[in-house]
Amino acid sequence: MNKTAIYPGTFDPITNGHIDLIQRTLKIFDRVIIAVAPSREKQPLFTIQERLELIRKSVRRLKGTSAERFNSLLVNYARSRKSIAIIRGLRAVSDFEYELQMALMNRRLSSKIETVFMMPSEEYTFLTSTMIKEVASFGGPVKGLVPDAVEKALKEKFRKRP
Repeated sequence: MNKTAIYPGTFDPITNGHIDLIQRTLKIFDRVIIAVAPSREKQPLFTIQERLELIRKSVRRLKGTSAERFNSLLVNYARSRKSIAIIRGLRAVSDFEYELQMALMNRRLSSKIETVFMMPSEEYTFLTSTMIKEVASFGGPVKGLVPDAVEKALKEKFRKRP
């Protein structure tokens, strides 16, 4: 039986912290679908198509991964992909309250899909996509914090901005 997990997020952009969680998730699950969501609150730097492309380039060597767009209730999407779990990253205690509320709502909507909380490796506990974009927007170095394809895309994106 293949065990599939969904790792949802906006991934604007994907970071090495995300990659770390994906690699560790693959030790538990046979398949990880990186599910890219549009964001109503955030104003993404990259389009959904650009984010999917960057994710695919970043995980192409990780067997058992795929990246897809979703635009529905997460548990419905997970059910449609025959997923048994939703992966959520917790960097700090401040993440926990929101993530717990979401996990409990998801459990209420579908008791067959578990939420699995994972913590990133120590070297990535401070890392957020927002922070990466802020540093890159001022020409700061993000090497080692994001995959090479993302570093290149950030440079290109900010080169075009005034």
